[in-house]
Amino acid sequence: MKIILGERLKELREDRGYTQKQLSDKLGLNSVTYLHYEKEQREPPLSLLAEIAVFYGVSVDYLLGLNDDG
Repeated sequence: MKIILGERLKELREDRGYTQKQLSDKLGLNSVTYLHYEKEQREPPLSLLAEIAVFYGVSVDYLLGLNDDG
């Protein structure tokens, strides 16, 4: 299974018109940390993954690429 978390994060962010800086501020993260998540250089903790899913109104499964029901 191909990991597509970074792709999904970027797609959702851009679809809603946020910059990386704006989104990282909304989530209370350092912008470089968020960049690492989009580039798949780091994995967010489960609690943050859940927070991002709620923020976007999608499931964690969608973020992880386990389903396409965004």
